[in-house]
Amino acid sequence: MPSDPPRLYLITPPLADLSGFMPMFAAALAAGDLACVLLRLAVRDETEAKRIVRGLREAASSRDVALLVEGDAKLAARSGADGVHIRRGGGALQEALDSLKPERIVGCGGLELRHDAMLAGEAGVDYVMFGDPDTSGRKPSFSDTLARTAWWAEIFTVPCVACASRLEELGDLAEAGADFVALRETVWRDPRGVAAALDEVRAALAEGAGAAG
Repeated sequence: MPSDPPRLYLITPPLADLSGFMPMFAAALAAGDLACVLLRLAVRDETEAKRIVRGLREAASSRDVALLVEGDAKLAARSGADGVHIRRGGGALQEALDSLKPERIVGCGGLELRHDAMLAGEAGVDYVMFGDPDTSGRKPSFSDTLARTAWWAEIFTVPCVACASRLEELGDLAEAGADFVALRETVWRDPRGVAAALDEVRAALAEGAGAAG
C-alpha cells in the first residue's frame, strides 16, 4: 500500500513588509495541502514584526495552516504565532521549550550531527529539520540530507522536516520517509507562479510516497 505523501512546509523570504508578499502567500494557501509556514523576518522593530506575524497568522489560520516564527520564542508568544523554529545551540532551544510547550509548536534545525538531532528529539521538540542552511548560508549536500532523513525516519517517532533546494529532490525525500518537506525560494521565485509550482510539488511528493510504499 502506498505511503501517505509528506506534508508541505514553506519557508518565507526574509520579510520587512507584508503587502508585497501577501498575493504570493494567498496563492500558496489556496493551492491546498500546506501544513506549515516558517516566517523569516527582516525587521528589528517589534511592533512591525508583530504586525507581519499577525497578518500572516490570520490568513494561515483560515486554512488550518500553522505559522511559526524563526528564532524568537518571545515574539512567537507575544504575536500569537503557532510556534517557533530554533537553531540548536546555547539556551535558546530549552528556553523555547520551557516557555511555549505544550500550547505552541517548537521545532529545531541547525543539527550538524546525528547526535544533535537525537538530543533535540529527547528534549521534546515537535520536529527536527535536516538540510537547512547553516548561519553562513551554506547548505549540506543533498546526499547527506537524504541519508539523515532516511536514518531518522527508520528509527525515531519525532517528525522530520527535510529541506529541498530543487523540485527534483522532492520524490527522493518522500521515498526516504520525510514527514514534511520544506521549500523556500524554489516556490516563491518560480516563473510559472506559486500555484503552478505547488502543483508540481504535490505530484512529486505523491510519486515519491508511492515508490516508498
